[in-house]
Amino acid sequence: MSLVEEYAEGEYERAPKRLKTAEVEEGEELEEGEDSDSASAGLLGDEEEEEEARRPGGKSRARWSASKYGSGRKDNGDETHRIAPSPVVHVRGLCESVVEADLVEALEKFGNICYVMMMPFKRQALVEFEDVESADRCVACGSNEAVYIAGQQAYFNYSTSKRITRPTNADDPNSGNKVLLLSIQNPLYPITTDVLYTVCNPIGNVLRIVIFKRNGIQAMVEFESVQNAQKAKAALNGADIYAGCCTLKIEYARPSRLNVIRNDNDSWDYTKPFLVRRERGKGRQRQAILGEHPSSYSNNGYGSHCPLLPLPSNNRFKRSSHEVPDVVAYPLPQTSSYIGHSSSSVAMVSGLHPTKMNCTRIFNLFCLYGNIEKVKFMKSVPGTALVEMGDEYAVDRAITHLNSIKVFSKRLNVCVSKQHAVIPSQVFELEDGSSSYKDFAMTRNNRFTSAGQASKNIIQPPSCVLHFYNVPPCITEDDLLRLCTEHDVPGFIKFKMFDAKPSSKTISGLLEFDSKTHAVEALTVLNHYQIRIPNGSNPYTLKLCFSTSSHL
Repeated sequence: MSLVEEYAEGEYERAPKRLKTAEVEEGEELEEGEDSDSASAGLLGDEEEEEEARRPGGKSRARWSASKYGSGRKDNGDETHRIAPSPVVHVRGLCESVVEADLVEALEKFGNICYVMMMPFKRQALVEFEDVESADRCVACGSNEAVYIAGQQAYFNYSTSKRITRPTNADDPNSGNKVLLLSIQNPLYPITTDVLYTVCNPIGNVLRIVIFKRNGIQAMVEFESVQNAQKAKAALNGADIYAGCCTLKIEYARPSRLNVIRNDNDSWDYTKPFLVRRERGKGRQRQAILGEHPSSYSNNGYGSHCPLLPLPSNNRFKRSSHEVPDVVAYPLPQTSSYIGHSSSSVAMVSGLHPTKMNCTRIFNLFCLYGNIEKVKFMKSVPGTALVEMGDEYAVDRAITHLNSIKVFSKRLNVCVSKQHAVIPSQVFELEDGSSSYKDFAMTRNNRFTSAGQASKNIIQPPSCVLHFYNVPPCITEDDLLRLCTEHDVPGFIKFKMFDAKPSSKTISGLLEFDSKTHAVEALTVLNHYQIRIPNGSNPYTLKLCFSTSSHL
């Protein structure tokens, strides 16, 4: 068992088995931006619901979610699935930037709040009120009118838990755990032990760090004392390591001490500097084709500069001036951390629809998170493909945003492959007649080929709103709807075109779909579609990406 597996399993070792219950009906309409898993996450068993909250990317299979309707019953009046009132409320539909303080600020009008538990990768949370009456007011209000948390409408239902199990005795302010669990959202840049050490150590002495990558990137950081951990959690929760990305969501971890067996990019014991990287099966010295490392890396592994980490300006995050400054300027790490990184630039994608997915459609979806070099379907494992991306950080982004999404009624599983390159062997014909292997290294549709081009891409998770651009001015809303129909993908329900300059040769705008799944399917099929116009010499390449807007 690897070090990463050891901690990933140890952190959640008490998670009970899933309740075997009926899934959400195929045709049931869900709230905007939600899929069946996230919509049904409110009906787990007492301990199971909270164990689910702590999983990095755990999927819930629940009986049926009443959050949408507030009353906890189906339209036919069946009372069998009604959830009994509880002081614990399950909140979903949160935006990614929400932290505990946002929930307290929005919901304390309903009554005193005892505890809040975030579910960082599911956009959900559990909120424990002081009494059932406060929870009643919250759920009733949410079912009758829109309740907004950090500017986005949220949905509420009772939890089956009567009390949130604290990882430590959180009711006692002097208690706590000196190990923190950090979830890093939208990791556009590399996250290593050096990065986390320079972020956390100015606030409190860090002893050990372990990073693990299952569904997204998480890390455990062990501080010298509980007080240092509490101070770091208060100061860093909700902050961005780099501007606009690498957002930290912090909870107390369950282990009270980390066990580190080697010092490298993914784990480090700062009390034992002699724990060097182990050499495995070292054979004869091989000649490196491109030298020691890419020329774009400087000696410190970070390039010419290192951004600051601005702490949230809201007063609720501030400590006294002698404890934490408003802005912490972190020095550059002094080691070349990324050279010899053990991660792979190849992602393995399983759960692909056998007739509707091919190499081009995989490219259309994955190119939003990094350059795509090659795509190859595996003949020995049906519905599985290898995607070689520009670097390992593109793979991290793809895992963070695409793992567990639904495409053509199949749920994707995206993880890091053991392969370090895609080799075009055993090429065969897919069910749609296309090749099982395709090389995209030279395509102009890759969006990260230069620093200038990459800076224009806003990395967004899948949403129900697509941004379209590079469309000829003669194309209308009806033309785009017809395009959806012709390619057998769901049509959009709202259309918005941006104002263009009179001299502009292309137009752009937004398309809102019924659900996130519909938008993902439309993008997978229509991204990079060639639009030909009468008397036009060259076709226009329709380009799609997920929008920052949640609704039109």
